[in-house]
Amino acid sequence: MSASSTPSRPSSPSPLTPSAVVTRLRAAGCVFAEDEAELLITTARTPAELAAMVDRRAGGLPLEHVLGWAEFCELRIAVDPGVFVPRRRTEFLVRRAAALARPGAVVVDLCCGSGAVGAALAAALDGIELYAADIDPAAVRCARRNIAAVGGRAYAGDLFEPLPATLRGRVGVLAANVPYVPTGAVGLLPPEARDHEPLVALDGGADGLAVMRRVAAEAPHWLAPGGHLLVETSERQAPPAADAFARNGLVPRIAHSEDHDATVVIGTAPGGVRTAPGGGMGSEGDGHGVERPIRR
Repeated sequence: MSASSTPSRPSSPSPLTPSAVVTRLRAAGCVFAEDEAELLITTARTPAELAAMVDRRAGGLPLEHVLGWAEFCELRIAVDPGVFVPRRRTEFLVRRAAALARPGAVVVDLCCGSGAVGAALAAALDGIELYAADIDPAAVRCARRNIAAVGGRAYAGDLFEPLPATLRGRVGVLAANVPYVPTGAVGLLPPEARDHEPLVALDGGADGLAVMRRVAAEAPHWLAPGGHLLVETSERQAPPAADAFARNGLVPRIAHSEDHDATVVIGTAPGGVRTAPGGGMGSEGDGHGVERPIRR
């Protein structure tokens, strides 16, 4: 066979240009296509990997699952496929918890998902003793990766059930990012959430507060005197959540951040030195949040 008749090899597909990535993402409905394209391009190690990542993102997979990580409190948190993606608004819960924690406190990240809240608190505070728990085994495996470097321990099980009994009465900060979407509203969530995140991390029961009520009922047995329970809710759900805290012996107050569009209900166990509402990080007038006590 002459050289002129030698079959040519199929050419490799051309690498995706940045503009081609943006165009593909925009066509798929990604609102922040330029920002996402930059993240995908800088994360991909090869042109083939970039093409596969763009395909997955254009197919509706959450960006964080495509990247394998989420940015949270200036940290890169590993997020495996199928694991709840930490929301930026939850950074407000971290700020409130960090303002209340004392050096060396026992901190529990309940309903931990990827362990983002616990990892962020460990980065913000010195010498805390960190524990995390979630009912989803995939989330716990992910959380272990995210908190291992700070000596944190993660357990699989329903709420408090898997935690070491030795923590009872010792917890200084209990951050519980419970599911709070009402069952009837789960179907209204963006497809990225309802199709790719576990239902157990989203569905909070008929009014969205079923899991929160269980946490509020059990938390006083685990909190140290003066310890704090913090949960994220919607602004509308905050008053009934605060009532549930009060019924279980906790002193409630509500913190809201316009910047984060986030609401956190804080319950303090009796017996310790109470932090004045608005004290510490995120106090009224600093642009990060306003706290108000519940008056009866």
